[in-house]
Amino acid sequence: MTPDAAPEEPADADRRRAVRPVICYPVQTLPDPRLDQIQPLRAGAAKIAEITVPPREGRCFRASAGDFFRISSVLGPQVGDLNIWSAANPAERFYSGKTRALHGSHLTTGDRLWSVFPDLRPMATITADTLGWYGIDEFGGSVHDVIGTRCDPYTHRLLSGGDYHHCCHSNLTNALAAELGIEPRAAEPLVHDVLNVFMCTGFTRDTGEYFMKASPVRPGDYIEFYAEIDLIGGLSACPGGDCGAEHSSDAAACYPLLVEVFRPAQPPVGRVAPAPNAYRWPGSAASSD
Repeated sequence: MTPDAAPEEPADADRRRAVRPVICYPVQTLPDPRLDQIQPLRAGAAKIAEITVPPREGRCFRASAGDFFRISSVLGPQVGDLNIWSAANPAERFYSGKTRALHGSHLTTGDRLWSVFPDLRPMATITADTLGWYGIDEFGGSVHDVIGTRCDPYTHRLLSGGDYHHCCHSNLTNALAAELGIEPRAAEPLVHDVLNVFMCTGFTRDTGEYFMKASPVRPGDYIEFYAEIDLIGGLSACPGGDCGAEHSSDAAACYPLLVEVFRPAQPPVGRVAPAPNAYRWPGSAASSD
């Protein structure tokens, strides 16, 4: 077979394609987020902070364990790239790949944002989502994805040959640097793959390519989270606007995003912050073997 020739289909190709899939991570044993325990607390919670993220920029915010934080569309359709870090140790940060493996390619109410190894614990739980009605459309698209990375100046340079400084990676890096009082080069390794808030994405049926389409978000829509541990959040108002046309653009219509933090009057009874994962390397001092 020459290098450019299509591979010959085997006689049993249909049988091979018909093999049933196996779910990689059965989640029946995951800890229950107990929405029935935390959602009622929201009704009596008082707003303690509010941050507006300007178009094509990024900002950080903080939420203590037990707080709720809401991200809202306020003036026009806009997507946002969300990072979260442990306030106690920013090296513990959101693990979008493992979150995707546990909950699927797009998140909604009841799903959790998990942290990187070795902690692997829930950092935040989604408690409300006004776009939960969207589901999966005829193209395979859905909202709030954990499959995209984040627009960044390096890929932009690779594909276009030009420099663009308002990519979400850059916005999150600058925001975290300002929050921690460090240089952007020191903050950059802590910036990570995101939850693409309000973004509508999927994979094409024929070629498997990652696509985006105009977000269905409109002013008044929001997604809300319960902070399971003390958190620093970083949010970029993507320079792609509603991402219906292009990434990293000064031409796309862009709008601010609103972040609000709410604190319940009372903590949930009997609820404690999730402990870091209990796995230990064999032979380590803390190993149970």
